[in-house]
Amino acid sequence: MRKYIQGAFRQFCFLMIAPLLIAFAGPSAFAQLTKVGKGEGRVDIVAWPGYIERGETMKEFDWVTKFEEATGCMVKVKTANTSDEMVALMNEGGFDLVTASGDASLRLIAGKRVQPINTSLIPSWSTVDERLKNAPWHTVNGVHYGTPYMWGPNVLMYNKNVFGDKPPTSWNVVFEPMNLPDGKPNEGRVQAYDGPIHVADAANYLMYHKPELGIKSPYELNQEQYAAALDLLRQQRKLVSRYWHDAFIQMDDFKNEGMVASGSWPFQVNLLASEKQPVASVIPVEGATGWADTTMMHADSEHPNCAYMWMEHSLASNLQSDLSVWFGANPAVPAACTDGRGMQTAEGCTLNGLDDFEKIKFWTTPVSRCKSQDECVPYYRWVSDYIGVIGGR
Repeated sequence: MRKYIQGAFRQFCFLMIAPLLIAFAGPSAFAQLTKVGKGEGRVDIVAWPGYIERGETMKEFDWVTKFEEATGCMVKVKTANTSDEMVALMNEGGFDLVTASGDASLRLIAGKRVQPINTSLIPSWSTVDERLKNAPWHTVNGVHYGTPYMWGPNVLMYNKNVFGDKPPTSWNVVFEPMNLPDGKPNEGRVQAYDGPIHVADAANYLMYHKPELGIKSPYELNQEQYAAALDLLRQQRKLVSRYWHDAFIQMDDFKNEGMVASGSWPFQVNLLASEKQPVASVIPVEGATGWADTTMMHADSEHPNCAYMWMEHSLASNLQSDLSVWFGANPAVPAACTDGRGMQTAEGCTLNGLDDFEKIKFWTTPVSRCKSQDECVPYYRWVSDYIGVIGGR
């Protein structure tokens, strides 16, 4: 908790000025590479768990070994479990790349922690999904600050032995006190995400169940809407056994600690299912928040040539295909679903929600100067208030 509070305080200070930095950002002062030279022998990446695999978890999933052999760039990975942790690590420095979600990417751009990329040095840029090429979470004033990597929804993971042949249809199983289909209360058997962006999940739930609040986006909340979301989260606090941020600890909780429902990532669902655990997932009637992750390059990258080599490698359709299967997400390169170079198939991509792009409310950083209304509650308030919710305030 102390580490979380210290990190939150750093984000509080930065986020007070981040919206202005984004709004008034002028031409970049970074000198872009004009060609990719010899690799420096190493590339350091901050990544979500499961994103950079070398066959250590399951031997079939390895997109690092051949890259190292071909380029001489040894891949070093530091996993991060929340966007706030990623931002803190990038602020500290010492990394070349980060697989940032939308609620981190604009903060990194505003704080000048990442540099624009020269897309002409990434031959596979032309293969990127057109819906992602100019996405607002990595493109500012027409300047690209990263290479799209993977996207998907935050799903509701549940225990099939508890819910039987009727999967849950609503997020109410983790927000409202109730008895579950096995006749036992949900209190003490559900989890919630340990990150301020979870406020958006509460807001998304309220968009459906309390339309009178007038919420247009779960990331753009006025004071009344925000207060309602916090009240729902305080109610949820009475039900939650653990606020999770470590994917592997969450999996252990579902296997050994009696957890039966939680917001989660397809990564955990897929791994647990591969271990024959009785878990599955759904996107409930209220819809879901989600993430579209971008490989971004640190402003002070010490290994820029290896970094560009990795960004090009990351768009290879066989890597995108296998990662899509592994993580249960959607590739940034649509051909990865159909060209047969990897494990994924068109049916698999459809199952992962490739056609649901417009239905997902992608993570982004809440700012006070929002589009849907005059003024919204900014992210630094989300940080401090969510700490209070977790602490029982």
